[in-house]
Amino acid sequence: METGYPGTLKGQFLLSMPSLVDPNFHQTVTCMCEHNSEGAMGLVVNRVHDELTAKDIFEELKIDYTTGMESVPIHIGGPVHIAELFVLHGPPFDWEACLKITPTLAMSNTKDVIESIALGKGPESFIITLGCAGWGPGQLEAEIKENAWLTFPIFEENIFEMPVETRWEGAVKKMGINPTFLSDTAGHA
Repeated sequence: METGYPGTLKGQFLLSMPSLVDPNFHQTVTCMCEHNSEGAMGLVVNRVHDELTAKDIFEELKIDYTTGMESVPIHIGGPVHIAELFVLHGPPFDWEACLKITPTLAMSNTKDVIESIALGKGPESFIITLGCAGWGPGQLEAEIKENAWLTFPIFEENIFEMPVETRWEGAVKKMGINPTFLSDTAGHA
């Protein structure tokens, strides 16, 4: 993928506006992993599978795991590639396929990172997602013009420290916006 794409949202959060009616994205925080002329890809960081845990993933992939790792939650990364695993993580960044998002955050989706996490030897900070969010060329830009999304630079405490259910509100507040003031009707200045 090309680098230096003007207006790239790589390294930004996409925060859904209340007017966004797609149930896949209602009150979501999406970490943008890539954005260029070919489209955009991100991982939703504030939705967790009700029934799946890492134990299910490790057993499905026949990966040994250490005690304590079986209860790691599995996030719903988005409605695209719903059978694929993605790991959003901090250092180290030496996995087989590691896409740097910011100097301190990357996305990997190879078995080596999952195997290391299962043994408690993976990145210190991580979330595992099934699926991702994707947009075709120009699609995300059009949605932003329609006031479907707010954008804000990624801050990792939202991904790795805040409780999942407070991540959208926490990100909106960090922008300096009172979440109750966001209406579901768009206005243009």
